[in-house]
Amino acid sequence: MSAPKIILYTSRLCPWAHRAHIALKELGLEYEEVTIDLNTPREPWYLEVNPRGLVPSLSYNGNVITESGIVAQFLADAHPSTLLPPSGPAENALFRARVAFFVDAYFSKVQPHFTASLRSASEEERDAHGEAYVAAVVKEIEPLLADTDGKGPFFGGNEKITLAEVQTGSFLIRVLGFVKPEHGLISAKLPALLEAQAPRFKRWAEATVAQESVNFIFDLKVIADRTRSRYAPKI
Repeated sequence: MSAPKIILYTSRLCPWAHRAHIALKELGLEYEEVTIDLNTPREPWYLEVNPRGLVPSLSYNGNVITESGIVAQFLADAHPSTLLPPSGPAENALFRARVAFFVDAYFSKVQPHFTASLRSASEEERDAHGEAYVAAVVKEIEPLLADTDGKGPFFGGNEKITLAEVQTGSFLIRVLGFVKPEHGLISAKLPALLEAQAPRFKRWAEATVAQESVNFIFDLKVIADRTRSRYAPKI
């Protein structure tokens, strides 16, 4: 089977587009990268590729796929690997369903507290959002990582990352990076709170962001500075 012709339309500043980079790196797929400037109106040619003007967009042998979660899912399905098992038999389907639920739980219940923290107007407000983030992790995510106890750090106790980490890694690396005092975007208390209340999550998140596929395009200072200019009010 010949290698597919892949073009990734992306911005390395965007956490959603970052998902596609993680998937492609994990699968070892070669691709052409076309950078889209998110600070300017989309050019007509790109709106022909993706009428929504969003990133990422993936051209796969001439077929265009959009929306980051769908792009990552497609790549995992099209190129079988340890990221995700085939849809059958039922045991595999159950694992895939668990991954989907896990990712949805993180983004619907936990991630909003991260976003709220970026808009904080004071240290007290950041600390409150940090506590809310950890409370959501404890309730929604920590129980879903129970099968990592005594096993691999990744979803399902795996030794290698799965689609769950592909879909969340670009956000986890921001969470764990933005807590550093020099950036001041998230409560500096977050690591200690996670260690005390959600040790499975902390182990999982740290293992995820340590993966080359997750961090190879990530420039913390550039991303933090851009995030501050976009979200954080002047205090």
